[in-house]
Amino acid sequence: MNYHPLRILIVEDEILIALELESLLQDAGHEVVGIAASFEDAIALSQFRRPDLAFVDIHLTDGPTGIDVARSLSGDGVAVLFMTANTKRIPEDRAGAKGVIAKPYTERGVRQALAYVTASDENVTKEGRGMTFVPFDGCRSETSARGV
Repeated sequence: MNYHPLRILIVEDEILIALELESLLQDAGHEVVGIAASFEDAIALSQFRRPDLAFVDIHLTDGPTGIDVARSLSGDGVAVLFMTANTKRIPEDRAGAKGVIAKPYTERGVRQALAYVTASDENVTKEGRGMTFVPFDGCRSETSARGV
């Protein structure tokens, strides 16, 4: 498998969660290009630092603007993964996101999400029942049924 480190933007208003995720991502060999706590900061950092991937919380310091962040970033070609405790807030169109990681997230869930984003085939989505990461490839009803 050809592996190349991803440039990752963290969009999370809870600084301890953001720093823990940053550490986990760096330990996995990726580069964290910034941490944003609001819509405005996320867009500015994305334009300046050009991430490959963004982990986006739905509720930020300026309200439930994570969905708008996801739409904007995915429109610019950035892969987006939601991180949220309340998946009901994710719109039906998924705002361009590739999946969701349930909060509180686990290291395993983050690693599954990274594997999914970097995989060249679909086998990653089939391997994990009870995943804390759920890809958005037609699994919407499965996500709700598991309470993720």
